[in-house]
Amino acid sequence: MSAAVPTKTINPLLQKYLAQLALHPLRTKALTTAVLCFLQEVLGSNLAGIPARKTTNAPFIVNALTRTHVNLKALKMALYGFLVSAPLSHYLVGLLQRAFSGKQGKGARIAQILAHNLLVSPIQASVYLMSMAIINGRDVVKTVRNGFFPVIRVSWIVSPLSMTIAQNFLPVELWVPFFNAIQFVLGTYFNMRVKQMQLAAAKKEKDSDKEH
Repeated sequence: MSAAVPTKTINPLLQKYLAQLALHPLRTKALTTAVLCFLQEVLGSNLAGIPARKTTNAPFIVNALTRTHVNLKALKMALYGFLVSAPLSHYLVGLLQRAFSGKQGKGARIAQILAHNLLVSPIQASVYLMSMAIINGRDVVKTVRNGFFPVIRVSWIVSPLSMTIAQNFLPVELWVPFFNAIQFVLGTYFNMRVKQMQLAAAKKEKDSDKEH
């Protein structure tokens, strides 16, 4: 279902990563997702212009980490990636790939995309929203109810495009890093946008309090 890529054209570091992915798939995916979730939180905070918390009488390294938003929430996001996101994606996508293993043709490709959108994406979106509610100390039910359709709409747009590209131009062994790259870019962007909206809402509330 995908074009073959000559081994010699693959970067040596990527080759080593793919070897670890083949030998220890779940562990490699968990570590990768943990690092990417950590970076999404740190980059999202910095790009959104979130003010850094000031610390007094703290060591230099603590102040440096605080200024760059390397904080407890970023560590929680790493744990989410390691313990929740990666294992869930590993088993769900693995089941999907096994279900369509060996099936060729346009019909099989369309069916795989539909199965991902209708079965895998809703589960991933729900678990993501529940996890974010827990990490941020918010109401789980309300967060899932309010955020499910906005999240799933984006997934339904991005997933078919990325899946089509993977099916037609990438060997199966490159799917994981390809999807990780897409999720990282999107995750960082949405993280930044959410933080910007939170800042704007807080500023508006502050200005409103001053007027009264």
